[in-house]
Amino acid sequence: MPGALDGIKIVELGQMVSAPYCAKLFADFGADVIKVEPPEGDVARTWGPFPDDEPDPEKSGLHLFVNTSKKSVTLNLEEDGGRSLFLELVADADALIENNLPKRMRGWGLAYSELEKINPGLVMISITPFGQTGPYSEWNGYDLNAYHLTGASSRYCGRPGESPLEHGTFSGDYFGAVAAASWGLAAIYGRDNAGGGQHVDVSCAEAIAASFVGGQNIGAFAQDGKFDKRTGVGMSLGAPATIMPCKDGHVWILCLETAQWNGLAKTMGDPEWMQMDIFQDMFSRAQNSDAMYPLIEQWTMEHGKMEIMERCQANGVPVSAVFTVGEAAEHEHLQSRGYIVEQDHPVAGKIRNLGAPFKMPACPGGPQSPAPLLGQHNDEVYGELGKSADDIAQLRSDGII
Repeated sequence: MPGALDGIKIVELGQMVSAPYCAKLFADFGADVIKVEPPEGDVARTWGPFPDDEPDPEKSGLHLFVNTSKKSVTLNLEEDGGRSLFLELVADADALIENNLPKRMRGWGLAYSELEKINPGLVMISITPFGQTGPYSEWNGYDLNAYHLTGASSRYCGRPGESPLEHGTFSGDYFGAVAAASWGLAAIYGRDNAGGGQHVDVSCAEAIAASFVGGQNIGAFAQDGKFDKRTGVGMSLGAPATIMPCKDGHVWILCLETAQWNGLAKTMGDPEWMQMDIFQDMFSRAQNSDAMYPLIEQWTMEHGKMEIMERCQANGVPVSAVFTVGEAAEHEHLQSRGYIVEQDHPVAGKIRNLGAPFKMPACPGGPQSPAPLLGQHNDEVYGELGKSADDIAQLRSDGII
């Protein structure tokens, strides 16, 4: 069955996560994605995690995840010959996905203003921590720099009165990548309306600000000077809404509506204290949470997290077990949705990977092939540009590929 994006040609010039993951979303749904790596390879190949903690550029867990369904070519952009060959690659591409600093792209002569001269229909999708314009656009930065710029850590991560905490690694990059894939695709399909290609400028910080911090914080402050700060675990205005310890780990309990509270009471055996007036709406429960949570904990500590989740869900209470990564990887729900897939890699062997995060039954996506070996497709891709076997051998000899 053809992929939803069959016929779209993408060139990726990216390192680590944001541009590679964006390009993966295209590749896993059928686009022809050529990953351009320096001769030493994408830095992600050195990050791991590695089986048995033994570094191998073809066995990095990060690389194997973010680069499925792609072709890999090597190219030295520090050489004139390398840059000329890159221009040949993008001459008939629908999009270029990259995450380099703007000054580096200019230094290579690969700014959008130059590329559109050879391919007026090219959509260039640039994903950087701070965007292509503004006083921080030329700064070195990573995903956590972008994350903290937004105020997200002050709002969400950590206990009140203590230092903010960092968020999960690469969250800014993944948020930015998904936003870039969405609006990059819109730019590709909207070229007739736009009169050709255009430069899609994605700031990971702004993607976090829009989708994670949200207008209710930044927008509210801009409007009336007020904003929320971190509250530790759980919600402060309504309860119960928090992580609770149990017999074999933790559960997330969210029980704000009256029917949900009654369902939790039924699950717990209808203890008398749950009928008290101070526990009859979520606001008064929050005001009296110091008294309520220890009573709930007495019950949760007598049961396992799977039992608590299943019994509560049976009574209409939105409770879920807090899974470890290992438990999530083995969980039957994700397995049944085809989100865990197996692949055979020529070096890493049989590996498990994640499938498509979006379901489209008429043209399903997901990894079509494992992440490529470094330069695996040099002969194929450069041959399609008209380079003979001797030409390709000379490019290798000259250090261009």
